[in-house]
Amino acid sequence: MHPYRASPKLDSEERERLILEHLPQVRLIARRIHERLPESVSIEDLISTGIVGLISAIDHFDPTHNVKLRTYAEYKIRGAILDSLRGLDWAPRQQRRRVKQIEAAIAALEQKFKTAPTEEQIAAQLQLSIEDYHGWLVEVRGVNLGSLESTSSDDDSRDLLRYISDDEESWPSRLLERSELERLVAEAIDKMPPVERTVLSLYYHEEMTLREIAKIVDLHESRISQLKSQGILRLRAYIEKRWPMTRGR
Repeated sequence: MHPYRASPKLDSEERERLILEHLPQVRLIARRIHERLPESVSIEDLISTGIVGLISAIDHFDPTHNVKLRTYAEYKIRGAILDSLRGLDWAPRQQRRRVKQIEAAIAALEQKFKTAPTEEQIAAQLQLSIEDYHGWLVEVRGVNLGSLESTSSDDDSRDLLRYISDDEESWPSRLLERSELERLVAEAIDKMPPVERTVLSLYYHEEMTLREIAKIVDLHESRISQLKSQGILRLRAYIEKRWPMTRGR
């Protein structure tokens, strides 16, 4: 008999053991999400919400689906935390405004020069010194989570997470949309300056922390944070121009 069963067939002792065994996974996921949020968001709240997702994963896990419990738990933990954040207006209005200004500057410069603009060009477009522009990048780092979730802050925006977290993913239309979105993301990343591409790859693909990335590329951690924010905003600007925003949900 497989050791993992949904709650009706799982005794309380085994259920508790599995919860304790996977608590470090909750903390890791919560910490990585918290890195992208303002300091005002409590990591303890994220962990608590993640534990709820973990318990749900254990209670509903079905080994006959040929998916590892750890994989399913990650999906449920991350989903629970992101769902809790979607209802919060934790990004101050000024941060959201600056995000849109940076995106607009990047989009305008890309159209003008047909290539990824430099930081100096973006700063000039915004009529900022390079130091002030770097300050903006630090200030908007908290909106990066939302940047990954959707291509717009408007209520009717397309939620990109739908393509990796919904049961609808098995629909042919969803598979086609996800394939096109992945192509656009890959295309955007390919056009990025090499250092930003490296930072995003190490952060999202290799799941390294900003501190670990800083050691690898020999830059200060604060600079890595700036580059990550700028890379995300490049992605947003690129995808917003090319991803249809009027499709039904």
